Amino acid sequence: MKLGVNIDHIATIRQARKTFEPDPVTAASLATLGGADIITVHLREDRRHIQDRDVRLLKEMVFTKLNLEMAAARDIVDIAVEIKPDQVTLVPERRQEITTEGGLDVVSQKETLAEVIKRLKNAGILVSLFIDPEESQISVSRDVGAQYIELHTGNYALARDDVSRGKMIEKLQMGLKTAQKLGLQVNAGHGLTYHNTGLIVESLDVEELHIGHSIISRSVFVGIQKAVSEMKELIIRHSSQKQQSNRKDDY
Repeated sequence: MKLGVNIDHIATIRQARKTFEPDPVTAASLATLGGADIITVHLREDRRHIQDRDVRLLKEMVFTKLNLEMAAARDIVDIAVEIKPDQVTLVPERRQEITTEGGLDVVSQKETLAEVIKRLKNAGILVSLFIDPEESQISVSRDVGAQYIELHTGNYALARDDVSRGKMIEKLQMGLKTAQKLGLQVNAGHGLTYHNTGLIVESLDVEELHIGHSIISRSVFVGIQKAVSEMKELIIRHSSQKQQSNRKDDY
């Protein structure tokens, strides 16, 4: 299971003073040294944190995988086609929101998304859709040409008791199975922390986990390389525990 590290909030700190530090490119390099398999940034329409220049520099500097989160807005699509990140993850976006509040409504935007995805794929970019684990959204994601989906784990992250968490895990598992039957690759992310990621790792056989705020918050105290390394070790440990449990079930 690969770890994608979202470094948006490095740029959030920088933009608070409209200065040159801290530098997202430096953060990406240190995150990679810490074990990040993917670097994720969200180029928002309002440019509240990541800037166009950041994406251009990251494309030159990231030697693992660069995942660009973005809305299906024409000007942002133009930039993606020009820069050609390794992967684009299309997400919903509202100017008033603090962070992404839910999955993309693929069903209601089917025609628009199909056109955007075709253009991105023609530029050689892998396309993922950030969606809620709903059968209709997953099915239409396949229909519009996405190669990946990223299951929104935000409702799981907000659950405050074991019963609620269990229900959210079951919903995510059903979404995963539906997507795999349709031939989609599956990632997951949003709201994941050092406290709740373990259960996701043990419960879902996804390709990538995308985690940002918790890692960047931890990095304030221990540094980004160590913060990423700790999350990577957590994922490896819980993956190993899952494998051991599966072997016991086989006996």
